[in-house]
Amino acid sequence: MAAAAMKHRVVIVGGGFGGLLAARGLNKQPVEVTLIDRRNFHLFQPLLYQVATGGLSPANIAAPLRSILRRQRNTRVLLGEVIGFDLVNRQVQLHDGSAIPFDSLIIAAGSTHHYFGHDEWERFAPGLKTIEDATEIRRRVLSAFEEAERIADPLARARLLTFVVVGGGPTGVEMAGSIRELAAQTLRFDFRAIDPAQAKVILVEGLNRVLSGFHETLSRKALEALRKMGIEVRLDCHVVDVQSDHVLVRPDSGKAPAERIETSTVVWAAGVQANPLGKLIASAVGGVEIDRSGRVVVNPDCSVGNRSDVFVIGDLACYRGRDGRPLPGLAPVAMQQGQYVADVIARQVRGESRRGPFQYWDKGTMATIGRAQAVAESMGLRLSGYLAWLAWLFIHILYLARFENRVLVMFQWFWNYVTRNRTARLITGPGATTCRAGAVAGGSEPPGHS
Repeated sequence: MAAAAMKHRVVIVGGGFGGLLAARGLNKQPVEVTLIDRRNFHLFQPLLYQVATGGLSPANIAAPLRSILRRQRNTRVLLGEVIGFDLVNRQVQLHDGSAIPFDSLIIAAGSTHHYFGHDEWERFAPGLKTIEDATEIRRRVLSAFEEAERIADPLARARLLTFVVVGGGPTGVEMAGSIRELAAQTLRFDFRAIDPAQAKVILVEGLNRVLSGFHETLSRKALEALRKMGIEVRLDCHVVDVQSDHVLVRPDSGKAPAERIETSTVVWAAGVQANPLGKLIASAVGGVEIDRSGRVVVNPDCSVGNRSDVFVIGDLACYRGRDGRPLPGLAPVAMQQGQYVADVIARQVRGESRRGPFQYWDKGTMATIGRAQAVAESMGLRLSGYLAWLAWLFIHILYLARFENRVLVMFQWFWNYVTRNRTARLITGPGATTCRAGAVAGGSEPPGHS
């Protein structure tokens, strides 16, 4: 008992890609691991857009943390919200007033939406970071078709059937393509008063190309694929206002006035900012730089400032690569950093020499656009179309946390591909059983209803 109490205590904040890989990397090491998260599950965020458009259910892409780590005897999982850090006494402070002691601390709390100083837009344009975000977007998208079926006013109907996605990165491109497929394929024969295939999907991007992180050739092919699907892409444009019934979009060039786009459904995929815990740990350590997105500038070994016992990884860390530029906020970065920091701590506990600086192995990036359409690049190899789509499917299946999730998602994708159906088209959440005020107008209530 006394020997167990003397084990090196590692506290991990966040059960995302970085935190989970750090915990797994410490398996069978002479340490006691405590993983703290506000949610009791690990979420595979790259597939949230498929939940948002009814292709997958939330349980397909999430798994309970306790279940994932149940065979790891040196690890316990705590459901709690971290609100501060007492580095003098080496404690993590929780919202319920309790404190968790540590000898080494790993913070992998991730990121959230960034509205560039306009947080009031969030209620009209939800982002896509959590299961709640995904189910809320799903509710809004599907409810728009339901309301359009019942309304007679052509202008109001056109507004309901116009969907605006802000941001031309992987999330925005995938979201726009998925909404378009939902309208043009899945829902095409489900309604009587409207033709869902006539729905308009508009993608707004502030740069001069979509998927700016990819090679220009792949960006161009992605743009061609989007437009071929019937998606209207606005480049070199910025959203200057978002309201419940419209967005204002202003071109970057010239003196053209802002264009008003009538829409009832806006999805925000334009930017992310670091979790507020980044600022808290930087303040606690002292003298630590924070970048514009709120990420903590870390040392070459992912430690923070002069604290060799505090590490920040994943989307919360600003780690500059060999070219001097920060590493992107991608799952592979967080996963590799989690594994690296786990090894650093394990070496320290065993009394071995510390590892050299973290080096990111860029295995490539990929984004799906639609059915059998994707782009991918890896180690100089650039793929597009069907082959890239197959690679995207394989990689995403491989990265899911549990075997049963892989089986469920693989079967669901196969069924969706064969039938062009999306079986998780459920309208849930607040307001799920009612239409918005004024939705039924002009005597368009179906016969037999009062």
